[in-house]
Amino acid sequence: MSAPAPQTTLTWAAWDALTPRQAYEVLRLRVDVFVVEQECAYPELDGRDLEPSARHLLAVRDGAVVGTLRLLHDAARGDSPARARIGRVCVAASERGTGLASRMMAAAVEAGGAGEQVLDAQAHLEHWYARFGFRAASAPFHEDGIPHVTMTRPALEV
Repeated sequence: MSAPAPQTTLTWAAWDALTPRQAYEVLRLRVDVFVVEQECAYPELDGRDLEPSARHLLAVRDGAVVGTLRLLHDAARGDSPARARIGRVCVAASERGTGLASRMMAAAVEAGGAGEQVLDAQAHLEHWYARFGFRAASAPFHEDGIPHVTMTRPALEV
């Protein structure tokens, strides 16, 4: 009888609750995916990870972070209501195609609550994010050399 396949667990944490190793692995994964793989030079350390309301979803398998995203709270501004913002969604290359990113997004949408939610999607992933109820809310724009589109998920009717 073979051993069961290792399970990937999803855990939410504030930045200050991460161990130094977890924080390192989150930053390493984000840099590996966004800076190295996608060749985007961008300010990874933007200060938002440390916001008191920021939550980080860690996907951990065999003790290592193999996926992450962050959930922020954007205050109301102008015509935009206060809303949850999902970002920095990334999965290690070794875990792609396993459904992990979908599990992470479903967890983020649930944690984001009943209010409006927003994200800036890489344009080629617009249809994928639509599976979670997001719809394009902007014209395409370039961020760090990659076409993006702002997408919103409307507040749930209660």
